[in-house]
Amino acid sequence: MTPAMPTERDFRPDINGLRAWAVAAVVLYHFGVPGFQGGFAGVDVFFVLSGFLMTRLVVGGLQAQGDAFSISAFYLARARRIVPALAVLCAVLLVLGAVFLAPLDFRRLGQHALAALTFVSNIKFWSEAGYFDAASHEKWLLHTWSLSVEWQFYLLYPVLVKLLWRRLPDVRTVTWWIGGALVVSLLASVLLTPRMPTASFFLLQQRAWELLAGGLVYLLAERPRIRPALARALEFAGLALIVGTVVLVPATAAWPGWLATLPVLGTVLVLLAARPASLWTGSRLPQWAGNASYSLYLWHWPAVVALVYLGRQRDPMALAAGVGVALVLGHLSWQWVERPTRRALSGLSRQRAVRWLAGSAGVVLVAGVVVNAGKGLPGRLPAQAERVYAAEHDQNPRRNECHATPPAPVPGCTYGGPTLGAIVVGDSHAASFVRSVEQALGDPARHVLDWTYASCPTLAGVRRTHPVYAEPCARFVRHVMAQSATLPAAPILVINRWSYYLHGPMERGVDGEPGEAQIAFGPEDNGAGPEQAFRRRLVETACSLAKQRPTWLLRPIPELGADVPRTMARAVLLGQQRRVSISLAEYHARHRAVWEAQDAARDQCGVQILDPLPYLCSEGRCWGDRDGMPVYYDDDHLNERGAALLRPLFARMFNRAP
Repeated sequence: MTPAMPTERDFRPDINGLRAWAVAAVVLYHFGVPGFQGGFAGVDVFFVLSGFLMTRLVVGGLQAQGDAFSISAFYLARARRIVPALAVLCAVLLVLGAVFLAPLDFRRLGQHALAALTFVSNIKFWSEAGYFDAASHEKWLLHTWSLSVEWQFYLLYPVLVKLLWRRLPDVRTVTWWIGGALVVSLLASVLLTPRMPTASFFLLQQRAWELLAGGLVYLLAERPRIRPALARALEFAGLALIVGTVVLVPATAAWPGWLATLPVLGTVLVLLAARPASLWTGSRLPQWAGNASYSLYLWHWPAVVALVYLGRQRDPMALAAGVGVALVLGHLSWQWVERPTRRALSGLSRQRAVRWLAGSAGVVLVAGVVVNAGKGLPGRLPAQAERVYAAEHDQNPRRNECHATPPAPVPGCTYGGPTLGAIVVGDSHAASFVRSVEQALGDPARHVLDWTYASCPTLAGVRRTHPVYAEPCARFVRHVMAQSATLPAAPILVINRWSYYLHGPMERGVDGEPGEAQIAFGPEDNGAGPEQAFRRRLVETACSLAKQRPTWLLRPIPELGADVPRTMARAVLLGQQRRVSISLAEYHARHRAVWEAQDAARDQCGVQILDPLPYLCSEGRCWGDRDGMPVYYDDDHLNERGAALLRPLFARMFNRAP
């Protein structure tokens, strides 16, 4: 996080030490250290501290200088602190990316470097969030979103406060206005976080109250006169709130929302305690970590992503080494970049400092533009690595046109001739097979109707727990059931990532947490366990469709837990050979409840079942590649090459010999 350092005369060791607590929480959370599942709250601590220090600089400057207070000088001071280390980080990552990243990933890194250095990365990452977005651990600069939030605050805050001060130069008036803005932003955060979780997490509007809370502490009690015993009690209570949030709040909690008031209040209490000689914040280790906190924050996340790149994110020894590397890189950045550039730039005139900052950042920005415009500069990597990486693009070329994402309506695309030959319904797993089903028809006069909707299970009477998907998914299922009854006779094939909805993803990632069910059942299922309720709903849905037309269910596709093209290609770059697979025992443990539900539907109303395992598994394992090339485009979706393996299976639906 950005270190909003005051002057040496006003230096507060307790604030510097509290930065250490915040960066430690964030680093240990991102490295997956047990007991720190709520460590993301460290960012909220940083926001409060920044708000306090920014208000001291702005309001203190207005009190001392009046209308002569220079906003441009304020911006330059912030840029001197933030830009050099950030530009070096982006430059180093772009150089490494040129050697190790696939064109798509390298282009994404170029875009993210541009967004980071122009301080709009929070908006960029918010706009990217979605079902087909890259996993967070594939984004080397994801952590810069918080720097962008702070910089946007820096841009607006002094201007608004100075305008207010010019009309009513009174601290009390400023305090009331800031308090009112805090209440509005807090209400927006509490009300919108459940409905718009991604926007609330990334955008300034729902985060501003945290920075304003720090500002209020300065305005109301910058140097509180508190008895030592009470100060110790306040500090203890504040640290307890912060630690309690880090230890007890689950990683899946909707954030910021009302829960974020806990670390914010804790930080406010520590600020009010103002104990410069505290053992908790004033001793040597917290002071070192506080001084280096910005660089530690900058470099820790690339170390986390590097472990994922190497496939070592679950290796305890590798994780420990990653933490050590992050500490070393952060210390070196503080010693070799932050401190020297701060001293050098402080000795330059304003014009020369601006030119130096613009030039250094401009070089990196130009590099980002070149990488983005050049589409990741293909041809940099060994030919085999490029071929393997290309498998992630081997997808239905009409996916963006035909595979809808909530809340958009279902397009209802057709593949083939004028006569209905089959319907494919389901989520993105179904979308992977539409063209293979078309090719299995064996009759160019017939077509496949594509009814696929991202992240929506074909289950009547259940609700997606994610607020973005809840109503659109329910509407999608109603659409399928109603429209199916009006169409000519033709088989319908239902394909879903069933176990994801019932059990959550296999591992932590962009689409949720392990063990976190993605669907909720209605009151009529009260008293039934999740698996029993799931079986009932699947049987009812399948049997309702079976009353209208021949109905087929595809057994679950093996979920491999690792991105197949990237894992294999990265191994090639490292001079290794690596295959991605799971055992049949792991497959059946994951999908047992789905198989049982599908069997129940077959027994009750005669729906027919297609089993892909003979085409994807051998020697007791399910493989992510065939003949050295991936058959998946990520960890759980078959690409076009993989889907083609199942054409003989789909031919059975049309009474054709495999």
